[in-house]
Amino acid sequence: MIKIVTDSTCDLPPAWLNRYQLTIVPVNIQFGLETFREGQTIGPETFYRRIKEEGVLPTTSQPSVGEFSQIYQRLAADGSEILSIHLTSKLSGTWQSAAMAIRQLPDTVKVSLIDSLTSSVGLGLMVREAAHLADSGLAAAEIATRLEARRPDIHVFIMLKDLRYARMSGRIGRLRELLASLLNVKPIVGVDEGALIPLERARSRQKGFERMVAMAAERVGQAPVHVGLAHALARNEAEELLALIQSRLNCQESFIADLALSLAVHFGPGTVGFATYPAE
Repeated sequence: MIKIVTDSTCDLPPAWLNRYQLTIVPVNIQFGLETFREGQTIGPETFYRRIKEEGVLPTTSQPSVGEFSQIYQRLAADGSEILSIHLTSKLSGTWQSAAMAIRQLPDTVKVSLIDSLTSSVGLGLMVREAAHLADSGLAAAEIATRLEARRPDIHVFIMLKDLRYARMSGRIGRLRELLASLLNVKPIVGVDEGALIPLERARSRQKGFERMVAMAAERVGQAPVHVGLAHALARNEAEELLALIQSRLNCQESFIADLALSLAVHFGPGTVGFATYPAE
């Protein structure tokens, strides 16, 4: 039997999380001296309210090595193999914590660790495929090889409503180069080899959506794809974007999910993005 572990940046609809029986390791969210476990001890309402009231962003930190070790040993107690799939190591130490835990485990605990080189719905789509492959009877090592081969074919497009959160965030990396030159525009961001990169800028939400879908079409053509959308307090906009995607791409299965709080802290409310994933 194969059991799948991921982290709380994996954005999937709640019903899918339950269907695939995933073990979710929470990222830590810290408001001052208070530490919360994403998805367990803090939700969106409290998260956004506190940022608005306090005027500062919380910080985030990866799960501990000890937490990963405990989870792996518990899941492997019945002889199961484990697939552990996590957000890009270019933006978080989560993958490194998992790798350190694995090195400390006894030989009887079998874990295949995968750096998704993405996050949010891109990670969610990868986890979804892992679950389907596990159900088909593939071994964990075979699944890991397939998923790693898929990584270059995951395309991510994110549009920020504004730059307030990006200005306050200390982990935007290369996007800092945009901050001085962008005013009253909506930056479109992508992911390249696990790192955030600026793609384009749009003067309106609609023009931004059009350009995001056009860039996706340039990359995937009419090849069948699965599509996941994530949003931060922008469900209506996500539905509008999904309708546009479905009219332009050969979209097979699709879903809309709330953007993980530990990611929203760097992008802000109003953010909408999507990922395409090969469907064959």
